[in-house]
Amino acid sequence: MDLVLLRSFLAVADSGAITDAAERIGVTQPALSRRLQQLEDHLGVVLIERNRKGARLTEIGRLVFDEAKAITARYDQMRERIASHRQLQGGTVRIGGGATAVSFVLPQAIAAFRERHPEVRFQLREAGSSEVARDVVAGRLELGLVTLPVRDRELDVTPLITDRVVLVCRHDHPLTQRRRVRIADLADQPFVAFEAASALRQIIDGQLRRAGVEVNVVMELRSIPAILRMVVTTGNLAFVSRLGLETAGEVVELPVPGLRIERQLAVIARRGGSLSPAAVAFRETLFALHEAT
Repeated sequence: MDLVLLRSFLAVADSGAITDAAERIGVTQPALSRRLQQLEDHLGVVLIERNRKGARLTEIGRLVFDEAKAITARYDQMRERIASHRQLQGGTVRIGGGATAVSFVLPQAIAAFRERHPEVRFQLREAGSSEVARDVVAGRLELGLVTLPVRDRELDVTPLITDRVVLVCRHDHPLTQRRRVRIADLADQPFVAFEAASALRQIIDGQLRRAGVEVNVVMELRSIPAILRMVVTTGNLAFVSRLGLETAGEVVELPVPGLRIERQLAVIARRGGSLSPAAVAFRETLFALHEAT
């Protein structure tokens, strides 16, 4: 149903006269009469009784009047909310990522974004890259920050940052006393590692196999903070993202010449999907921050 017809009907009902209503909404009296006739024809009922004193609502007209006010009010409210979202005065960004992304990449971007747009809310989901990718494809998330490769044709994938993975240990670990740590020295050491199914663990294991070493994993954990705490308490070694070392004062990075492990983090969105204004703006913030660094 045309909202113009409903608004015209409401104007007549409020004014009590077609001539006054026509002047109020800026149309001619015949044009307004035609709109009322169109609405009555569409609904199949008489809404207004016309007489020399003006226009009076019929009983069914009173029912339509209440419904028309509710319909137009909801429509106006919807437009106001859309305008707020477009101006980033509201809205929600639904984004997911792995433990590194959620703990060490997204917080800085979210803080910078909310300084400019404090009304925008965030819903974060921490999960493995494959889970996040499935949620983006299904529409449960708008954006994801995942480890490459992602091989889903339904996704737009844009690389964001290259993340260096480094070997860490407690400051008193015996390997810290050596002038040079060889790749082979890692074979007999106990390691704390990421969960076997995680994308980062697969990258680490693959690089180590190519370097000719199989490490002794004695414990698997999900997040960098948990792994670093276990390194400190048990003295075991671990490979973690260098991003997670900025606030880790109790462990040291242990260089291993000839061993370089990297992974690429990328922003994903559903191909052909329409991102909310808030998600578009946050995506731009992510790339602006990392271009600057």
